[in-house]
Amino acid sequence: MGESLTQQINQGLTEKVILVGLETPNDPDGLVLLKELGRLADTAGAQVVDQILQKRLQPDPSFFIGRGKVEELRERCAVFKADLVIFNDELTPVQVRNLEQILNCRVLDRTNLILDIFAQRARTNEGKLQVELAQLRYLLPRLIGQGMNLSRLGAGLGTRGPGETKLETDRRHIRRRIRVLEQELDKIRQRRKLQRERRERLGLPVIALVGYTNAGKSTLLNRLSKTETLVEDQLFSTLDTLSRLVELPDGRLVLVSDTVGFVRKLPHHLVAAFRATLEEVREADLILHVVDLSSPEMENEKKAVEQVLREIGADNKATLLVYNKLDLLPGDGREWIGLGDSAAVLISAKKDQGIPELLQQIAQSLPRPGAKVALAIPLAETRFLSLIHSQGTVFSQDYQSDRILITAWLEPRLLAQLKPFIVKEYCEE
Repeated sequence: MGESLTQQINQGLTEKVILVGLETPNDPDGLVLLKELGRLADTAGAQVVDQILQKRLQPDPSFFIGRGKVEELRERCAVFKADLVIFNDELTPVQVRNLEQILNCRVLDRTNLILDIFAQRARTNEGKLQVELAQLRYLLPRLIGQGMNLSRLGAGLGTRGPGETKLETDRRHIRRRIRVLEQELDKIRQRRKLQRERRERLGLPVIALVGYTNAGKSTLLNRLSKTETLVEDQLFSTLDTLSRLVELPDGRLVLVSDTVGFVRKLPHHLVAAFRATLEEVREADLILHVVDLSSPEMENEKKAVEQVLREIGADNKATLLVYNKLDLLPGDGREWIGLGDSAAVLISAKKDQGIPELLQQIAQSLPRPGAKVALAIPLAETRFLSLIHSQGTVFSQDYQSDRILITAWLEPRLLAQLKPFIVKEYCEE
């Protein structure tokens, strides 16, 4: 397995990179995507020394960009002593081979770069398995030639192996490894399913935080749960799913899960490989779509997230828009987004603005499971009174000689705990 990013930087091995973007009538956001590619390269630990954007009617089948632009790129590689050229789209194996032969340096595409970042960021066993599966699925069709060896696996961007040892060259071995990973992730999916069923029995609602990468989801999770998790001003600072208990204003507890950030052109290999993680979003009771209010590309970023939600079958879930980073805008920010519906909240997670309003909106957006019941609590069991008052909604209470009669709204977990004392259950509150 290749050296870590930290090791490379400490040894002065940070790679010099030239970025290349292509703008076509079908993909007109070349300049914006090239800027984002620069942030991705920076996140991966590379030093961007130059960039090129070409406008064409369509990508060249042999070189992606035009042959003349390839010659210009070759000269720039020599001038800047570039180690690597990164293209802002997925390249075919033929294009990579042709470009490397002319440029005399390594060539990566956007997909490979994102996979490399994920390989750096994965910390849990589940995250590592999912990244390895995505890398292998990406690599398999790119094995060119009989007996090709993967000597490129080593130090540097795009060369980090997904496993502890270098990948074997035989397609049969890679397919076998893919099957093993799929089986392991199926087991994880089953465990997650059992966990969700237990939470449902307890009446614990689940809220999923989604959003474009670096929209502020981790900072928001910290504010909601009053805990501290990793917060970095970098893309994909959170990769492994993290969940925290949060108390709502009405006393209910909910489980809020932070998820991996999305980007435009998120590799389909990753979406497929992270199926187990993204199922948490699809099965959530409520989705909080966190939007970076200060981003000039806010609308396009919103659409990118909505596209991924459609891909995983979560586009029909109850969703609350959370416009974050209000502190970076003048005024109250409303003129920036044309906020006209109540299904959105303006906040600044960093400055702790709008958090009480967000919690109130979450409470209103979540259906409240449970039932209205009449209970007869023996005087010897009055210890349950404080529990009923703190976690339920009490409508009436009557002290009698040998018991206390209470009418209250209780959530499923309390209903189960107090079942022996229930004397009547009402159909409606």
